[in-house]
Amino acid sequence: MSVLDATSISVSRGGRQILSDVTISLSSGEFLAIIGPNGSGKSSLLRVLAGIWPAESGSVSLDGTPIGDMSRRDIARQVAFVTQDTRVDFAFAVEEIVAMGRHPHRGRFTSERETDRRAINLALERCDVSSLRHRLVNTLSGGERQRVLIARSLAVEPAFLLLDEPTANLDIQHALEILDLCRSLADGGQAVAFASHDINAVSRYASSVALMESGRIVAAGTRNQVLTPRAVRDVFGVATEVLAASNGQSLYLFHRRNNQI
Repeated sequence: MSVLDATSISVSRGGRQILSDVTISLSSGEFLAIIGPNGSGKSSLLRVLAGIWPAESGSVSLDGTPIGDMSRRDIARQVAFVTQDTRVDFAFAVEEIVAMGRHPHRGRFTSERETDRRAINLALERCDVSSLRHRLVNTLSGGERQRVLIARSLAVEPAFLLLDEPTANLDIQHALEILDLCRSLADGGQAVAFASHDINAVSRYASSVALMESGRIVAAGTRNQVLTPRAVRDVFGVATEVLAASNGQSLYLFHRRNNQI
């Protein structure tokens, strides 16, 4: 089992404290949702876990090794991070973008191997972008680009997949497909974490939840432990009804607090 641990991490950017004494762990087979309102620190936490931003205090380790002691290439082989920003500055073909996910596994001028080709094709297929492989990425919609960038991360074959609002630019069908894919990856033993505002998506898919407010984790545990009406009210400022779907899953209905039922 692989484990990505953050212990008592704090981060400031631009003179503002954005993470304060955050402790969190992500393990193989876990589908972790990091949820909270805008500005709560979700994206920042993912960047620290991915080794993109250093922590000012505390530590982040990968299977017991501090990531500060690892090369960027070694981290990239094991931890893939997908941002919200789907912009691509150059007119690469979709297949070329996805193939970039194999760079941590081979030298810059090393020829593509059969293992690379299999990983690229599988990533294209999983994200439903095989039919787009020859399209230029700058001709795609935002949702299509998002799926291409997720495919690039899957081509890495990482132990840990970190996604920042992965369904933000997707229509309902493709949003569900991406969440189903992430759930299947976790069920297959991969560690997956995603940041989201969507409490109903979190309730349906995540195996564990970390609720953030003002740069701190205020609750962590299972969906039912964390996503209580009181916690949602306190953090998001809305009144909440918890309903039961036909399959027994919880559905959340929200009301402005001055219009409570």
